[in-house]
Amino acid sequence: MRASQFFISTLKEAPADADIASQKLMMRAGFIRKVAAGIYSWMPMGLRSVRKVEAIVREEMNRAGAIEASLPVVQPGALWQETGRWETMGEELLRFQDRHARDFVLQPTAEEVVTDIARNELRSYRALPKNFYQIQTKFRDERRPRFGVMRGREFIMKDAYSFDRNPEAASISYDKMYQAYCRIFDRLGLTYRAVAADTGAIGGDLSHEFQVIADTGEDAIVYCPDSDYAANIELAEAVAPAGERPAAAAAMSKVHTPKIKTIAELVDFLKVDIQQTVKAIVVEADDDTPVLLLVRGDHELNEVKAGKIAGIKSPLTFAAPAAIKAVFAANPGSLGPVGFKGRMIADRTVAKMADMIVGANEDDQHYTGVNFGRDCAEPEVMDLRNVQAGDPSPDGKGLLAIQRGIEVGHVFYLGTKYSVAMNATFLDEDGKPKPFEMGCYGIGITRILGAAIEQNFDERGMIWPDTIAPFTLVICPVGYDRSAEVKTVADQLYQQLQAKGVDVILDDRGERPGAMFADWELIGAPHRLTIGDRGLKEGKVEYQHRRDSAASALSVDDLLQQILTKLGL
Repeated sequence: MRASQFFISTLKEAPADADIASQKLMMRAGFIRKVAAGIYSWMPMGLRSVRKVEAIVREEMNRAGAIEASLPVVQPGALWQETGRWETMGEELLRFQDRHARDFVLQPTAEEVVTDIARNELRSYRALPKNFYQIQTKFRDERRPRFGVMRGREFIMKDAYSFDRNPEAASISYDKMYQAYCRIFDRLGLTYRAVAADTGAIGGDLSHEFQVIADTGEDAIVYCPDSDYAANIELAEAVAPAGERPAAAAAMSKVHTPKIKTIAELVDFLKVDIQQTVKAIVVEADDDTPVLLLVRGDHELNEVKAGKIAGIKSPLTFAAPAAIKAVFAANPGSLGPVGFKGRMIADRTVAKMADMIVGANEDDQHYTGVNFGRDCAEPEVMDLRNVQAGDPSPDGKGLLAIQRGIEVGHVFYLGTKYSVAMNATFLDEDGKPKPFEMGCYGIGITRILGAAIEQNFDERGMIWPDTIAPFTLVICPVGYDRSAEVKTVADQLYQQLQAKGVDVILDDRGERPGAMFADWELIGAPHRLTIGDRGLKEGKVEYQHRRDSAASALSVDDLLQQILTKLGL
């Protein structure tokens, strides 16, 4: 490709509404242009990287035995009503009616459509296993689309769906996809972790997220440096403290705590260790009665864990202030377990505490020296909190660490959640109908590009891995339009590299060196060759990798082979 024939549209400044590095750089480098909130046009430069990601994903999905299909973006609402997701998906599901007043949705995912295909096409166990995948546009009507392609409303996703005859076979399909994802992200050249995760709105029994490591990531990844343990913080288990609960050593005493509403204020006022304090959080049960959750003062409630407790309303619903006042005769900030007669659940750490400091269920009053069994009822005990760095690893092999990540892939074992809801069955070997065991597997194609930038950029621009850079190598001839020798060498080298299959672009625009270099550093081409009269007189051209602080000289003699070596070819 010659730059004069391509479309390069770099900007000196990012739009004012760009939030994070990837969004700013993609806008400045001419990869994307905003059309509406969370909706972007992919410009020619950016689309080249999209297609490269798609190609790697497609190759590995085919290698893993998946079969490509193309499912409709517009889907009948009736299918979503069968599974109940018409109601439960929430406002992210964009619903509309056609001219005949029939309900439709824009697909955020395709479990319903592909399950409909399976129940009509896969009649016998002999047709199994099957795994259908597509690379297709999706739409989720995010309330607050932000961060460019990282959390847009329209995006490109690879989604796959496996169908098996029993859980054992489904587990094999799941493992194949897990391994395929590892190969994909290895080939993409990204630093990532595969972590155990919550199944969320998709549902199912087993789930792993593939997280690209980046300081700007929205997700907290928990891992043990001394073992293979890794999990999303929503799922990471907080191990109970070792040993028995200490014996009570203090009498319960009420303390006046005027205008104290937070743990931080309480600790400062009483001059106590925060680890002696307990937070009381009131949520709603399925029958709308209050449930009191108790978490140590320096710990945070894990809402996903709490929302999965039997009898507690899901999604987790916090009690309204008026309801709290009616039950506890006090406002939030002064609540505690003493005298409470309803359901009470303590985090594992709280269950091992003695002489606690808690709210007295009376405004501006707290109790010190509170002990379970003596001063209040013994609670149910469950894992309610987020883990913290330094906590014991659940596998017993070390201490936990936490880093930030960006979710770019997710694999789920669904079981029969969708097949039972849609009466999708096959005839098994015994002649009886059985529901399909299903899995689903997603990769955010366009999100990968944002994540790759968040992991690889500097003050000058993006730094792409070779495999997904819009162009692997750029030839920058200085004075291309003025020097016959520079033009001859540049054209000849360009043709030789093309013949070797190198993804190369020749910048023949006649730009000044500073402007030309600035464009390609912003765009993030991994490899750059600079050809100029001065260097050619010495028999040299300059090579510089995007991560290098300075250029190095290559001899014009055997130049092609030297470049191929730099490219690992």
